[in-house]
Amino acid sequence: MTVRVLLADDQPIVRQALRHMIDAAPDMTVVAEAATGVEAVTLCRAFAVDVVLMDNHMPGQSGVAAARRITSDPHLPGVRVLIHTAFLTDDLVAEGLPAGVSGFLQKGVNAPTMLRAIRDVAPANALI
Repeated sequence: MTVRVLLADDQPIVRQALRHMIDAAPDMTVVAEAATGVEAVTLCRAFAVDVVLMDNHMPGQSGVAAARRITSDPHLPGVRVLIHTAFLTDDLVAEGLPAGVSGFLQKGVNAPTMLRAIRDVAPANALI
């Protein structure tokens, strides 16, 4: 099974680096990219997505707010959200879990850790 990933980050260079890393994995592919949380929700509805790898700090809507919309949408069953952020705090985890976030990663983790996290959350597992 190929894990279909949507990237959501307001920084184009971050999306480019993540795309390069994910598309190099034999069992994953990036199906879309979003620069905002609102765009991520829209693209989830337009593409078959397994995992959204989403920054939390984006213009207009936080990653957690977008995750809440994605995970509560009956047209998006099974879509998992993995938040990656430079500011991983207990408060973010406490806010994200009830919003349906499946996992959290500190920005700057190495490629194997990021890819493992995507694989782990894809089948509805949880990674914190």
